[in-house]
Amino acid sequence: MANLSVNIGSLSLKNPVLTASGTFGYGREFADFIDLARLGGYIIKGTTLNPREGNPYPRMAETPSGMLNAVGLQNKGVDYFIENIYPDIKHYDSRLIVNVSGASPDDYAEVCRRLDPLQGVAAVEINISCPNVKQGGMAFGTTCEGAGAVTRAVRSAFSRTVIVKLSPNVTDITEIARAAESEGADAVSLINTLMGMAIDVEKRRPCLSTITGGLSGPAVRPVAVRMVWQTAKAVKIPVVGLGGIMNGRDALEFILAGATAIEVGTANFIDPAVTVKIVDEINDYCERHGVEKITDLIGAINQ
Repeated sequence: MANLSVNIGSLSLKNPVLTASGTFGYGREFADFIDLARLGGYIIKGTTLNPREGNPYPRMAETPSGMLNAVGLQNKGVDYFIENIYPDIKHYDSRLIVNVSGASPDDYAEVCRRLDPLQGVAAVEINISCPNVKQGGMAFGTTCEGAGAVTRAVRSAFSRTVIVKLSPNVTDITEIARAAESEGADAVSLINTLMGMAIDVEKRRPCLSTITGGLSGPAVRPVAVRMVWQTAKAVKIPVVGLGGIMNGRDALEFILAGATAIEVGTANFIDPAVTVKIVDEINDYCERHGVEKITDLIGAINQ
């Protein structure tokens, strides 16, 4: 076995494979399909201060080489998570990372303040990039000021690793990444979904109730790899790459572009065991190429 361990700030991962928020539930939904202990970590669905009903149906639509979603961060709120879900998942031998969303910097900070006493929560991933909610979300991720304000608020409220999830729906993602870094982010993750739209031509209506939604899947991967490559050169903190990763080869693209770790999202809907397969495929690649440590491949693209 190659040494697949990586570090995101002070957070150590046994391998670089994480799950993308919103595609893996709370982890327990996948426990019948895979051994969660084989993953570097798992990122649970978006958690907010107060319960959210999410958007009306229909809120998912298949597109060529991808999918659109507009779920809208449906969840029962952070207190429900702490009281009813955390006790059921904290025993998994994998890093638990909570994805956090809010409508204001104070919302983000309060959620993280309530999560901070839970020692089983290894990190938070701050979602400033969701295109599917009417308040907050992507609004914070499209300006340096917004990204900085949320990061600063969270940094004061949470004592462990803070990862800021960035939106691709901006002119220059490196500026947003540097703003998060300057306010204390331990890492950035990218990309979240691209804004997209699909129309049912027979009904002459949008396929989603919200009209637009977030595009994910293989269709976005070249854009994601490019943005990871740009961002990894622009900041000193680790970059977590995601966007259309379906197999080990896709994951290695992101790592070679500069990602320290990767997240698997849409592929979980197709194959619930895909994450552990990707771990094995990365290891097989390392053995075939004589790579002893996965860290030797981070940003190792030949130019």
